[in-house]
Amino acid sequence: MSCVSDSSSLNKTLRQQYLSLPQGNFCQVTYIWIDGSGEGLRNKTRTMDSEPKSIADLPEWNFDGSSTGQAEGHNSDMLLIPVCMFRDPFLLDPNKLVLCEVFKHTREPAETNHRNRCNKVMEKVKDLHPWFGMEQEYTLLGVDGHPYGWPRFGFPKPQGKILY
Repeated sequence: MSCVSDSSSLNKTLRQQYLSLPQGNFCQVTYIWIDGSGEGLRNKTRTMDSEPKSIADLPEWNFDGSSTGQAEGHNSDMLLIPVCMFRDPFLLDPNKLVLCEVFKHTREPAETNHRNRCNKVMEKVKDLHPWFGMEQEYTLLGVDGHPYGWPRFGFPKPQGKILY
């Protein structure tokens, strides 16, 4: 009789054990921003003494932009300015995910901070009630490195019209 261990259930059990540890009144807040490539995401997490209730409760933070392709070695401090906060779906309450704009040490928007320019334009035309949408595309991968929920040895049908 052979015994095969199911590492995925072990991982889930360990993860749940750590997620269930008491964290008191502390809150983990993960700041997320777009790096110098304009496509990659970066993040770092800070522990706060209490749960932030709004963006106003979140401090600005900084990072070394030379490590993310956003600054040269001198004057490489970049600022993270929180703009939107969400409950962290990967951790238990009260932990948060915070989307941030990136500014240079001079408080000028970083080159990949396209949100800043867009926001300025939208403020100018807000009385016109413009219609537009942004589509965010991403892929969640399972522990096996394949797209989550896809058949193990196959792929879903292409998008588009379904022909019968």
